[in-house]
Amino acid sequence: MKLVSIVGMTGAGKSEVSQVFEENGFIRIRFGDLTDEEMKKRGLKPSEKSERLVRELLRHEHGMAAYAKLNLPRIEQALKTSDVVIDGLYSWEEYTYLKARYGEELYVVAVWSSPMTRYARLNNRSSRRLSLEEAVKRDRAEIENINKDGPIAMADFTIINESSLQNLKREAKKVISALR
Repeated sequence: MKLVSIVGMTGAGKSEVSQVFEENGFIRIRFGDLTDEEMKKRGLKPSEKSERLVRELLRHEHGMAAYAKLNLPRIEQALKTSDVVIDGLYSWEEYTYLKARYGEELYVVAVWSSPMTRYARLNNRSSRRLSLEEAVKRDRAEIENINKDGPIAMADFTIINESSLQNLKREAKKVISALR
């Protein structure tokens, strides 16, 4: 079975690419579900501020590889029956944790878009919308506090997402074909 992680900055198109993988037979595990579940437990309303708080708390409690460690049972269970795609591996530590466990069986797909393209998308989202200021702050926090740049740099495949959703899906399907 294949384990593929989709990485990229917020608004690059990770979830869209993950959805294409899911539509092509992969079980999708969204690391951000842990954030959503923890916010519900704590009675926090969804917002950039509360999401950041929870992400940082989980990493403080479980280390920088928190999301990989906490999702490991879901990953292991899913790999018993299917190829798996991880939507949202963020930190270098998560990458090295999974790489140490799965070695060459872990493939990383980076989705890249320019900051201005991403900021426009984030400002136009119907849910989890971010202002320009919030998007810039999130980029800085993800690079400086979460070490998000490492997994992107180490990607086995890179999809440039500067045009249409149709093109993004076509490029994702090319990666899936290469993996099979």
